[in-house]
Amino acid sequence: MELDQRKMRILRAIIDEYLLSANPVGSKALSRSHEFNLSPATIRNEMADLEDLGYLAQPHTSAGRIPSDKAYRLYVDKMLTHAKLSEDEAKSILSYCNTRVDGIRSVMKGTAKALSEITHYTAMVLMPELAANRLRHIQLVPLTEGYALLVVVTDAGVAKDAVVEIPSDMTVSELESISRQITARFYNSRMTTVADRIMSELGREVESRRGFVADLTESIRRSTASGAHSVELFGATNMLKYPEYSDVGKAQSFLAIVEGREPLYNLLKKASVLEFSVTIGRENEMDELSDCSVVTATYKIGDLPVGSFGVIGPTRMDYARVLSVLECMRGGLGEVLTNLLEED
Repeated sequence: MELDQRKMRILRAIIDEYLLSANPVGSKALSRSHEFNLSPATIRNEMADLEDLGYLAQPHTSAGRIPSDKAYRLYVDKMLTHAKLSEDEAKSILSYCNTRVDGIRSVMKGTAKALSEITHYTAMVLMPELAANRLRHIQLVPLTEGYALLVVVTDAGVAKDAVVEIPSDMTVSELESISRQITARFYNSRMTTVADRIMSELGREVESRRGFVADLTESIRRSTASGAHSVELFGATNMLKYPEYSDVGKAQSFLAIVEGREPLYNLLKKASVLEFSVTIGRENEMDELSDCSVVTATYKIGDLPVGSFGVIGPTRMDYARVLSVLECMRGGLGEVLTNLLEED
């Protein structure tokens, strides 16, 4: 049995209705709300065929039908049309993009917050991957007494959120001298090798500051390393607003998996090879996300993809709108990061 045009129209109508109401859709309601010129009995027969084909499920006897993961996959792959963002949503994204920010981490936090507030889902953002990039500049900027800000500039990004402890008698001129030496000697080196090379090659030349150089190299490793700490999360409790997560046990499992960060890091790393990805229900590798859909996009600094971001929501998600928001946000995020790099 194949999906003919009529079955496709009925399936789409059921999905559209369920996305709005979260209630099983019955044949009578469908015949009244959509102009099929078909009797409820005919629609009911078509719905039974769609259920046999795996596109619909009946949660309770005598209840209407709900879409399956298979139906959502067909919907995403074959039925979606471009969703135009509202004027307020576009303004919100543009307003965020035009806001001056201080450092990459604040950009990532702001992106997660804005994305969650616009979509009403759980938002996650992976920090830019800096470890494989090449060093352009390192600067140590004095802060309060005993501390300095480590600024790492690569060919694709900037890390401005690493604070390092410095000896109490270290002068501004010493900080500037070490910054110049590191930049001159290791310019264009891969960040994966810079920390080790600084310790082995520069440590001997600044023997009296060897302890500080050791701490500095560790800070550089941390600022360019990836891991669970490199995921910004916002709106984890948004999922609790949806009826799919009214069950306490299910809600607790979801919150535990997202707050742990490590699974989200692995998820975003895999998604980074695709411009956009949509993973629906049981397509997700984690059982805790089997009732969720995950939609992600990559972002770039210049022309170089450096990370990914996205949302987690119920499978009953407004996919067209989410993809439009991600498309708009990725452009704004890339622009913010590129401008931040140029300023530094």
